[in-house]
Amino acid sequence: MPLKNPVIRAFRILAVAEAISWAALLAGMYFKWIAGTTEVGVQVAGPIHGALFVAYGAAALALWRLQRWPFMVAFFAGISAVFPFATILFERWAGKRGYLGGVPAEASPDVTKESARV
Repeated sequence: MPLKNPVIRAFRILAVAEAISWAALLAGMYFKWIAGTTEVGVQVAGPIHGALFVAYGAAALALWRLQRWPFMVAFFAGISAVFPFATILFERWAGKRGYLGGVPAEASPDVTKESARV
């Protein structure tokens, strides 16, 4: 399927962008609620984070279908958007295990074990 690569690329970009928007929203909430100085950070970062949150969720649902993820992988992709910076951790975890179109790290042959058997 030719759509896999653009969707995977979009998912990776959205994972990082969603985490950055979390940081911006947290900073805005600090200035609004703790420092009590301004609400501009929340007014700007809030809608941006909301849009990136929805886009990340849509990309995760698309990859669930395109990559044929098990339900638990898709579940953790979705739940990672709820916790600050967890989308980056999930993206790295999924990439290492081959859920983002690569070869899983566990599936790569170990040359030392093979050569020791010979």
